[in-house]
Amino acid sequence: MLRPKIPTMPAPTRFTSPPVLVEPIAVEQSSPAAAPAPVSTPSRPTVQLTPGSALALVGGGTAVVLVVGAVLVSMLLAVAITAASVAVCALVVRSLASAQHRR
Repeated sequence: MLRPKIPTMPAPTRFTSPPVLVEPIAVEQSSPAAAPAPVSTPSRPTVQLTPGSALALVGGGTAVVLVVGAVLVSMLLAVAITAASVAVCALVVRSLASAQHRR
């Protein structure tokens, strides 16, 4: 019941053919003036930012910064309050301990 179950490896569904080896071909250099300039095709489409989407992006970023800032400030405040209460408790215990030694 408490032992983990290790999944079994599934059987392959179909056979694959081995990769085809491609032999290198010698490339001859031509004169630089005769070679056409390569046309670069974008591998991914460029992102078009409209004013509305830019405003939404800025608003979202601002909201994230405000939320993260509020979380960090609240954590710092919690640590400060805890440290202050521990310091007060230490003073009270020290005062009680020293009062017993005087009697």
